Amino acid sequence: MEMPPVNPVEEKDTSQPQQQWEENPQENLDSTVQIRQQPPDPPEILELRVSPNQVSQILENSQGTEKLAAGLQGDSANSHGTTREMPEPLQASDLWYCPDGSFVKKIIIRGHGLDKPKLGSCCRVLAFGFPFGSGLPEGWTELTMGLGPWREGTWGELIEKCLESMCQGEEAELQLSEHSGPPFRLTLASFTQGRDSWELEASEKEALAREERARGTELFRAGNPEGAARCYGRALRLLMTLPPPGPPERTVLHANLAACQLLLGQPQLAAQSCDRVLEREPGHLKALYRRGVAQAALGNLEKATADLRKVLAVDPKNRAAQEELGKVIIQGKKQDAGLAQGLRKMFG
Repeated sequence: MEMPPVNPVEEKDTSQPQQQWEENPQENLDSTVQIRQQPPDPPEILELRVSPNQVSQILENSQGTEKLAAGLQGDSANSHGTTREMPEPLQASDLWYCPDGSFVKKIIIRGHGLDKPKLGSCCRVLAFGFPFGSGLPEGWTELTMGLGPWREGTWGELIEKCLESMCQGEEAELQLSEHSGPPFRLTLASFTQGRDSWELEASEKEALAREERARGTELFRAGNPEGAARCYGRALRLLMTLPPPGPPERTVLHANLAACQLLLGQPQLAAQSCDRVLEREPGHLKALYRRGVAQAALGNLEKATADLRKVLAVDPKNRAAQEELGKVIIQGKKQDAGLAQGLRKMFG
């Protein structure tokens, strides 16, 4: 039975490392990652190529966030230049750095109270300056945390992260790491009470995870592996809060996520996701195949060969594994030839 090169869906595993939000010591503001709901069942196919908009590439660049902060301070000085020649510098508490480095928030008007939007909170929001196609309408709108198509794209994810850090009545400017233009403005007028993920019953978390998984599969089939990966990640974050060993769906989610990560050009992450699957199911063929592809992309040809041979030992007619193994063997021969030529030049 053949297996497509990268195809998620209906695997019986679920789980993956997730990004947790932690407070930045420089700003005394909380940011809690909430998980949201989505559609029905998952399929067994995984991604295609994704847009260059990958916020994840910005995350680990600390200098990038410093530049953003400097830019926001400059914007503040320019906007007040007509009233005072030497504006007061921004205080540390006026800036909030998104933990993943994707944006910096400058607080224009402070909100009141300590509560922030949670899963299920209906937020009354005023958005200004966001580009067309961001999924966020200009002007006043209502957004529900964890629900709705508005949060599926990169912009929706950023906006949701920002709202999770805001108090009622707060107005803020957002400067994105990849955007050099003027900042975007967001006002949180009000929001209804929501719930933290730890307040949910186990059955509720599992139901939400199934919806996220199903929506992720829909996005993957529609050619959006980036959006699919977000859904699978949210589902995993929900299930990882359950007592061990956790539901078997974690295995499927990790395997599906690995397929997305391969299509997104993240072989290291894909290999790690497959490791999580194989810890629970050592003979999981899709995870072995995907890890073999990831190891080949990383240049670990021996490991790639070992994984692909395990697939073919169980399913000798698996054409995808046969083709990938053939590529790995050719790549290995080229490496050997290059090494031999280098040695001849060195000692010849």
